Parts: sequence; structure tokens; C-alpha cells
Amino acid sequence: MKAEFVPGEIHVDPWQYYLYWVTDQGIATRYAIGVARATLYEPGVYTVGAKKKWPSWRPTDEMIEREPETYKQYEDGMPGGGANPLGARALYLFDGGRDTFLRIHGTPEPWTVMTARSNGCVRLVNGHIEHLYEQVPIGARVTLHS
Repeated sequence: MKAEFVPGEIHVDPWQYYLYWVTDQGIATRYAIGVARATLYEPGVYTVGAKKKWPSWRPTDEMIEREPETYKQYEDGMPGGGANPLGARALYLFDGGRDTFLRIHGTPEPWTVMTARSNGCVRLVNGHIEHLYEQVPIGARVTLHS
């Protein structure tokens, strides 16, 4: 991945399974991540439009359609908590003021980090997303590299 690492930005390298948060001092903190399956990964430049602690979750309509046996039971949503797929914290990625339904979030399944198996999101172990969450402001730029 070749990128200019600007302070206050997040960069996601899906091939190496790392997320980089660049501090004001120009130092990048690296976190191990899990990413989306190849056909569901959406590279691009986004903005952190919202942040939530112990967020609730609802699978997208596309997820329910793609895998009803897994997701139909959650079509009314799931409250935040230890079993919630978004884990302890979530950064909501927006594009031009529109929620993309892509998230950088924790996971109750830490063994899925360093794999490509999600439905589009970037996931970290809960301890790491809790640390990142405290650092990243609303409006931060996020690049999901291809």
C-alpha cells in the first residue's frame, strides 16, 4: 500500500489486515483487523459521520437476502451488548453526508480478526476499537485502500 499518511486520518490495508490511525505527531498506530469478503469490500474515501458505544445492530436488507438462514432472525435488530456483532464501539462511515452502512467496529469473535469474512465492515478486537474510538473525532477521513 502506497499512501500519504496525514495526521488525523485512518488508512485500511485489506491485504495486510492492518488499520493505521495517524496521530497529530505523524506517528501511525497500527491495529490488526478483519475485513470484508472480496466481493463485499468497498474501497474508497469516507468520513466518520457518527460514533457509538455498545451500538445496536440490524443486518442490511442485502445481508438478509444473501443469507436469510443467518440474518433473517435479526431483521428487527439486536441491542448493544456482549453478543452484538458490532462489539464495544463503532465508527460509522459516511460518504457525502450519507450513511454507507459500512462500519469500523469491535467484535465478540476476536478469532475473526486477520481474516476476510465480514459483510463489508472492518473489525477490530474490542480492546483495540475502544482505544481507537477515543482517538478518532467525528469528521475524520477514512481511506479503505483497494
